Amino acid sequence: MANARNALWESGHDESVEVNQRALIDKVLARYSGEFTVFRELLQNSDDASAKAVEIHFETKAYLERKNKVNEDGAENAASSGDAELPDLKTTVVHQWTFKNNGIIFRDEDWTRLKKIAEGNPDEEKIGAFGVGFYSLFSVTEEPFVTSGGEWMGFYWKDKKDQLFARRGKLPDSERDDWTTFAMELREPTPIPPPFDFTRFLASSITFMRHLLDVSVFLDDKRLCRLTKTPGAPKALGIPKGLKPSSPLGTMQVSGLQSTPLSIKAEVMQWVYMAGTEKPQPKKELPKPAPGGGGFFTSLFSSFKGSAAPSRAITPAPAPTPEIDPKTIIESNVVLSIFAADIAVKLDQKMISELNRSTKKNPPTRMKYELIYTGKAEYDASKSEDERHGRTTGSVFQGLRADIEGTGQAKVFIGHATGQTTGIGGHMSARFIPTVERESIDLVDRNVAVWNKELLYVGGFLARAAYELEMQHVQQLWTAAAATVSPGGKIDPEVQTSLQNRAIHALKFFTFHPSTPSSVVSTILEEAFFTCIFSSKLAIISSPKGFPIMSTVGVREAATVRYPDPAFAGFVRDLPVVPDEVLVQAKPMVDTLRHRGMIKDITFADVLQELRNRPLSETEMIACFKWWIDIHSNSNQSNLDYFRTELLGAAVLSLEEKDGKAGQIIPLSAVESFLGRRSGSTSALIPTDGPLPPHLLPVTVSRHFEAQALQNAFGWRELSIVEWLQHLTNPPTPHDPDHDIEKSEAWAERVLQVVSRAWPSMPQAQRVEVAALLRTRACVPTSAGLKKPDEAYFQSAHIFNDLPVIALPSGVAVKGNLEKLLQAAGVRKHVDLQIVFDRMIKTGDWTIAQLIKYLTEVQATLTQLEFERLQLTSAFPRELYPGEQLPDSKKVPRSRASELYEPLDIFREIRLPVIDWGTQPKWRSNSEEALAANSDEKIRTAALKYLVDNFPTRYANEYNPNAVAHIAFIPAIKDGKQVLAKPLEVYSSPEWATLGFTVTDPSLKGEALEHLKIQEHPPGPRIVNLLKTSPPTTESVANEWFTTLASRVTSFTPTELKTLSQTPFVPVKLANGTIRHMPPTQCYFKGDSQATFHSKLFTFVDFSTTAKAFLSACGVRHEPSVDEVTKILLENPRRFYELTDGRENYLIELRNIAVNLRLLSSSTMARLKRAPVLLGSRRVRKDKPTSNKKANDDALKELEEEDWEYQYDLLTPDMVVVADDTNAYQLFGDVVFSAPQEDLLEGFYMALGCRRLSSLVREDYQTRSEVVGSRKAADTRALILERLPLFLHEHTHTKTRVSFAWLSNKDNFVVKTFGKLTVTKTLQLGNTRASRSQDASAVARREGRGPIELWLAGNDQVDMYEVSTSMCRLIFESPKVNDALLFMTILSTDLRALRRRGYNVDRILRQQKADRLAAEEAAKAQKAAELASRSAVSSPADALVSAAAKPDEKRPGSPPGPLSDSGSVPSIAHDGAPGNAPTDPSKRSRLSMNAVRGSWNNFMRGLTEKELAARGAGQSTVGEQNGNGALSSVAGQGGAEHDNGALPPVKEQEEPENQLSLLPPRPSRPHTPQPFATPRSSIANNINMAVRACKAERSEVLRNKEEMRIVKESLNEGYCDASGHGKDMVLVGDMGGTKFYVSTDVPDIKGIMHAKKESLARFIHVIRKLQDVYTLPPTSLHIFYDRAGELIAFNRNASLFMNLRYFEQWHDVDVQEGRLTDAYIAWYFTLAHEIAHNLVRAHNSEHEFYFSSICEQFLPALTKLIANQ
Repeated sequence: MANARNALWESGHDESVEVNQRALIDKVLARYSGEFTVFRELLQNSDDASAKAVEIHFETKAYLERKNKVNEDGAENAASSGDAELPDLKTTVVHQWTFKNNGIIFRDEDWTRLKKIAEGNPDEEKIGAFGVGFYSLFSVTEEPFVTSGGEWMGFYWKDKKDQLFARRGKLPDSERDDWTTFAMELREPTPIPPPFDFTRFLASSITFMRHLLDVSVFLDDKRLCRLTKTPGAPKALGIPKGLKPSSPLGTMQVSGLQSTPLSIKAEVMQWVYMAGTEKPQPKKELPKPAPGGGGFFTSLFSSFKGSAAPSRAITPAPAPTPEIDPKTIIESNVVLSIFAADIAVKLDQKMISELNRSTKKNPPTRMKYELIYTGKAEYDASKSEDERHGRTTGSVFQGLRADIEGTGQAKVFIGHATGQTTGIGGHMSARFIPTVERESIDLVDRNVAVWNKELLYVGGFLARAAYELEMQHVQQLWTAAAATVSPGGKIDPEVQTSLQNRAIHALKFFTFHPSTPSSVVSTILEEAFFTCIFSSKLAIISSPKGFPIMSTVGVREAATVRYPDPAFAGFVRDLPVVPDEVLVQAKPMVDTLRHRGMIKDITFADVLQELRNRPLSETEMIACFKWWIDIHSNSNQSNLDYFRTELLGAAVLSLEEKDGKAGQIIPLSAVESFLGRRSGSTSALIPTDGPLPPHLLPVTVSRHFEAQALQNAFGWRELSIVEWLQHLTNPPTPHDPDHDIEKSEAWAERVLQVVSRAWPSMPQAQRVEVAALLRTRACVPTSAGLKKPDEAYFQSAHIFNDLPVIALPSGVAVKGNLEKLLQAAGVRKHVDLQIVFDRMIKTGDWTIAQLIKYLTEVQATLTQLEFERLQLTSAFPRELYPGEQLPDSKKVPRSRASELYEPLDIFREIRLPVIDWGTQPKWRSNSEEALAANSDEKIRTAALKYLVDNFPTRYANEYNPNAVAHIAFIPAIKDGKQVLAKPLEVYSSPEWATLGFTVTDPSLKGEALEHLKIQEHPPGPRIVNLLKTSPPTTESVANEWFTTLASRVTSFTPTELKTLSQTPFVPVKLANGTIRHMPPTQCYFKGDSQATFHSKLFTFVDFSTTAKAFLSACGVRHEPSVDEVTKILLENPRRFYELTDGRENYLIELRNIAVNLRLLSSSTMARLKRAPVLLGSRRVRKDKPTSNKKANDDALKELEEEDWEYQYDLLTPDMVVVADDTNAYQLFGDVVFSAPQEDLLEGFYMALGCRRLSSLVREDYQTRSEVVGSRKAADTRALILERLPLFLHEHTHTKTRVSFAWLSNKDNFVVKTFGKLTVTKTLQLGNTRASRSQDASAVARREGRGPIELWLAGNDQVDMYEVSTSMCRLIFESPKVNDALLFMTILSTDLRALRRRGYNVDRILRQQKADRLAAEEAAKAQKAAELASRSAVSSPADALVSAAAKPDEKRPGSPPGPLSDSGSVPSIAHDGAPGNAPTDPSKRSRLSMNAVRGSWNNFMRGLTEKELAARGAGQSTVGEQNGNGALSSVAGQGGAEHDNGALPPVKEQEEPENQLSLLPPRPSRPHTPQPFATPRSSIANNINMAVRACKAERSEVLRNKEEMRIVKESLNEGYCDASGHGKDMVLVGDMGGTKFYVSTDVPDIKGIMHAKKESLARFIHVIRKLQDVYTLPPTSLHIFYDRAGELIAFNRNASLFMNLRYFEQWHDVDVQEGRLTDAYIAWYFTLAHEIAHNLVRAHNSEHEFYFSSICEQFLPALTKLIANQ
């Protein structure tokens, strides 16, 4: 072949390749988009030529004519316009531009290169590279003319056509000069460029020129402006320590830094200013969003805020000003600091060659990278100058001023300015390699991009170095200012503000904003800026370089500076934090530092360090407490106790001297208690002006907090009265006399009053302790001074004048709680009876009435001993009987009280001894004195009757059972005996006698019980106490008790019932006859459960129905809970098994546990997974007497089921397997224990950790040689692919591993035939290992993600059961036994028989018929071809009949068959393999985001004309995706999901009622391929229809599956709508006109919009931009939110819905930080997908086509959106 080609080459002739030079130049110039392009290129060429000066002349026609006349006539100055009136610079038309420079004159090689396009300057020190800069002149002129030295060259278009020629010659000696001139006669006369803007352009352009120092601009002969540049002496700067000076790839090394002052002077005619334009204003702050969209937009737009002065409105001048001569020269200058980095370049030879190929020159070995930094002072001076002059044009140097607002004015210079912005506040200049049009940096070419990215790193390094040097200077000034301040003082606020503003300026200057047109530039610069840190090899002992930032204590490394938090502002004073001014004015930089983790929030360690460094004042400590209490209450960390200990150990409180009290230093570690401030708190009663314990938190601090907060947060206790009294009675140092309770009566009274107020709420133990403390101290004020309590008497005992009776200084009466307190402390309420008797009898000071009255008053305080003594003492005088005389001793006869009667006439008449009462006071028989006196039974009975009879009229208002609660006077019955009972201990209902309570005597009833206020029933606490202390002894007694108590169930409180539930009072008779009391919660009622074995495990009781009501309320249940049964099982599984009486009952219990598995506690579940509770079975071969030969024969054949018996055992889950593989179970059933073959129990076993048998068996295959081209393999593959859709349609319960579309691919499903197949299966379970080998007719295997291979045995007939079993194991994730049986039936049954059984086989029959017809046609064609070949005379190339189609080829006109691969798009399996599609209809055929992007990638790779024709005409290809018009994300899935076995329908599908009819219906007949493609205009029209069809959703509720219709004929292919979502959705509101729907299963639907308002606003911001991209109707986009699911978006009747949840999880964080690109791209494709559903409802190739077309049509608008963000 090569020789033939060489021979042909020799016989040929040469022809030139022609280039249309005009078109080529036009195409090159078309890429130049910047202004002043011609001058930019000529200036750069001048600098490359080492020119010092440049002149630019704009020449009018008149001036040119005058100048030509001068040349012709030789007259001098004839060309000067003299003092003629100045023309209007905006409208004056010029005819020629002339550009002159005094650089090196052209050499021959320069003249030669000038006329060559795209041959750049090979000098590596020059900027020019591509050789197209000069040709920019052709954008304004047709024939440029160049002179240099003594030569000239002119360019012209030959014959005015498309070929460019140059003519070169010599200049006359008279016209020779040292300047190089470019004369450009304009193609069209035009006004000069805007003079002021042009001057500003020149000022910026010469800044980085290496040689150019002087530029002048002329209009005719008048110089409009002159710019002169004066560089200063460079100052060497050291590279800041810690910065890494080498680029990432090591190709560039910064060897030094220097700073050069640069002065540029501008001399501009007033004429230029008068013709100038308004100065550009900084970007205005965007309006703030409406409430509800806050947060994100505020932070987003805050980066545009700055300190720039607002634009001033132009106001009329107040008075006329004198006219200004336009010829006046206005001088101005600017001084800049240029930071430069000297770079040494080191490239390998390959890289040098690649760059030379791209730029036509070698890269430089040394170069500079320069950065203009405008400091704060220079920036302010420049702005002040603008304001001082007041010109609307601003300064000519405005383009050099720092762009600290991020408006995009700072450019990248490559000798001259490009269109690429830096993203920071200053211009940068370096030897970047630009794109051909020199507008931007080339980051596309692989090698050039490496150079430019390395150089960008140097730029970031230089910016960081400049920033570091500036901050070092600021810190030096701060330190110097601080040195002049006295210790503890602060530096001058003005100095501090000035330095802060300077630092803020630097932060704003070096804040990185997105650069344009390429955002990569600022990204790389920013990354280098922050990461150019030198990693020390001693990183373990030396920390890396930090980032300096202004803090509240000067410039510090960012790692030591914290982000301020208002919670710490009150007490963290010395910690360096970011000042508020920096936060506000340099917020974008601060946010960046926080995002990078360089500025951290205040940590607990910071707080501890602050607390350890200094004590806190009272105010600061209160703030600290508030912070810690808030942390403690809102945190769920488990180590809070540790943090609290550290906090208390570090914090110290400093109390200042106040009100004469000395200052104190109190470590919080010494604090143990505090005084509460809430009403009702006992500690709130303690006076704070008296002595307090040293461990008490100062009240000035504690009063600001709730007691509960202090207890929880600090672990302190509230100061108790006992602790306070202990401090008062046993002080560490003596108290002052005014606060000593044994010296100051007033203080003692105050203390007693405080304790008395707390007395009611004190527990009994504390009361005892308080009484003991007071009992030993003389602290009771009495009439005889301070006395101990047992030496003092109450005022009621004031029967003698010399008694020490309580006398409080305040005169307050002793009563209530104070009386109880003093009584408990030992103050006496009565005088000793012996003293009373002695004084009464011996002195006669008292009458009997006084004695009785006193005894009545103190009777409640008398002890039992005193009562008995009083009863036995004859101390009561008796009246003399009539006629009776006093004895000789003259002593009045005295008797015991029980011997005397009332002084009534009735008793006198019957001569009963009556008491000698006297006349004053008069005796009252109803008085307490009278009742108490009647101790005789008869008298008491009579007295009681008297009381009852006279109760309504005399005693109703006086009688109080509580007052006589200590007197047993109620006739009652207890234990069958009559007794006297106290009124509060007896009950009127006789049923309580059963429980042992005292009940009233039957004689006392009716009104008597009512008058005496006897309770009918005992209170709940008494019953509870009875059951606790004296439970019923027998079951019969218990039945009576419980029956009685059942009537009182409602009177028990919940607390009492809970107490009873845990109290063992239920009698249970044990097997040995003894009684054991059990708590109700451990008992169960007998009933149905009695029939089970539970009675052997649990305690069952049997009482009457009424008694059960009481026990049920106490907690007795009808049967044990599942958790309880499980716990009993876990205690002893084998005993549990024995009690169940066998396997069946045990399995019943396991099923019960399995059904209620979710009710088990986590601890019980964990125990189940470790315990031997699972019942497993193992097959054991029955022993049968056989001969050896018989045994050998048995070994060769399979045993029948009756040859096996089963062995059962209880095992742990890891020792039991689930028999999911029938064949493996047949082989290894005698080796392993398996779970019962029930779905419920198998699921339960696997939940506990049992493994599947199939996962434990490894298969190894031994084969003989492969039978190549086996008919059996082909037929079997065809059969499987033919019948598999039927099987998948019926199979819906198990998820598939691969899809039918994937399996249909010939490379994914391979069938081979071998001579013989032997399968060796090996089981490995723990220490058990077994192997079995057997011959097989079919096995299926798959290695990793490779194809599925089905191997068939050639020596045996194919067993469809083995085929089914093998295939099911690979197709499904968890196949069932019935799956293989069903698949086997479908494979082995005739199609017509399957149809009779209800299977849809029409499609398969039609396909077979079409195949037969096609085969017949092919045979006929073959026969005709043979005949034609025999009779034809011409060559075979002229034959018109094609060969027969191959069996697997697609035939025109035939329906698409399942074996066709065209048009199918395989899905991606969960494990990365193709085709793992879910079978759940709700999840079927949805596209993930990756699939959407993948679809676009496929489209961009190109569609063939055939595909376009097919898709444009609506042809559906095989393997279509079917779906819901919804995008979904499936976990772990990388691509689109497909219906399993989704085949094209045989007949036309019915459209849903609401199906959009934007496209005509597809024809049901097969499509005939057309030779032409669908016109693009038609496609565009369809797309526009789809966009316009989008509309607003009107419903407020979206119903689930509202419009879903399934077409049976298309198998699983269905139409979709919004109803594909799993839950209904409701409208909850709208934001900015965008409606917001929420799924009904979301909690707090009403509050969700408020909770999600910020992320919702950000989402709306993103999709609104995309709405503009697609020009969608404003109300067509909606947002919804659900809790879970895979729905990203859906199209409901042309209303588009986007899921907020996916936006939050995927893009919200990036959008908050201003990175919107990913969000725009992702949702752009999502919307395209849903818009395409307006044209095609199904997910098929037609939908894919329109989706791709939509993406293509609107891609430019998306690109523009991303570029402008």
